[in-house]
Amino acid sequence: MEKESYKYLLVYVLKTLNGILLSFLISNAITQIDYTWCLISVILVLSPEGHDAVKLAINRIKANMVGAGVGILFLFFPLANPLNLILGAALSLYLCFLLKLDDAAKSTLAALVIILLYQEGHGLINAALHRLSAVIVGCIIGLVVTYIFHYIFKWRMSTGNHVSNEKEA
Repeated sequence: MEKESYKYLLVYVLKTLNGILLSFLISNAITQIDYTWCLISVILVLSPEGHDAVKLAINRIKANMVGAGVGILFLFFPLANPLNLILGAALSLYLCFLLKLDDAAKSTLAALVIILLYQEGHGLINAALHRLSAVIVGCIIGLVVTYIFHYIFKWRMSTGNHVSNEKEA
């Protein structure tokens, strides 16, 4: 494995660790934010460092919002599981196609499932809104971590603190 590949791996590991830690701290500080759903959203937004990391994070956030929006919409239809998931997945994927978010389709499906999961004993709408807030906070955490690491990585590359390509010499 090239030295540059290890650097990308290290950046991705550090981004993931920071996302996990921030999810944990925020969910402990704000008890309405469910750690599990927040963490899943963070992980879905993060990607290995690269020139398109920020663009991909933003597309994944858009796809998350599509899936979450469709999930909230489907809460108002009395459809049994798995029919609500099947129709919700089809609509979410279609909307992602229309919005040119194909590279983030997994994120839309995960957000849909997070919103439509229902546990007995919890108010349907109240529980879904708590999950929605966790998805949104997770997306924000993922975006902030991506921006910070992308900025640091880009700055280091622009100052010449990177491995030069030996073929250029």
